[in-house]
Amino acid sequence: MTEKIFRNYLEIKSLEDFKEVEAPSQYSFVELLNPKDFQLNKFFYKNVGKNHRWIDRLIWTDLNWIEYVSNKKLFTYVLKEKNEIAGYYELLFYENNKEAEIAYFGILEEYFGKKLGGYLLSEAIKNSFNQGAKRVWVHTCSLDHENALKNYLARGMKVFKTETLIR
Repeated sequence: MTEKIFRNYLEIKSLEDFKEVEAPSQYSFVELLNPKDFQLNKFFYKNVGKNHRWIDRLIWTDLNWIEYVSNKKLFTYVLKEKNEIAGYYELLFYENNKEAEIAYFGILEEYFGKKLGGYLLSEAIKNSFNQGAKRVWVHTCSLDHENALKNYLARGMKVFKTETLIR
């Protein structure tokens, strides 16, 4: 049985186009994971991705994870709600062309419906520009959360490429 998967690539090139969402409560905040902790990246990949068929890295060894998070271009930010981890994003910052890719992004299922997605994406975009990015981009597909594309568009991102994959 084949399945069509629709992938959208989105970008934002200016804070002037950005539509920010403030923290939904005084208990919501995003912080850079420092020091890096491959176990947390691995945890989020498995738990955020389980409903969206994130499967490529499930075969990774701890050594693969350590190597990945040790990349100097990778920054992991964690969303906390009342000091409990609620979501994350991984930002790959390419200094040479001043671009930031939101490589992975998501919220744990128990935090859905709490207005955290728009806030987390706002922080990802702001942090990217604050690091010196001139362009922030991401890709999403029809397997991701049903509100993913709407969230990206609502923050001011624009689709620059689409593709259809057959699996």
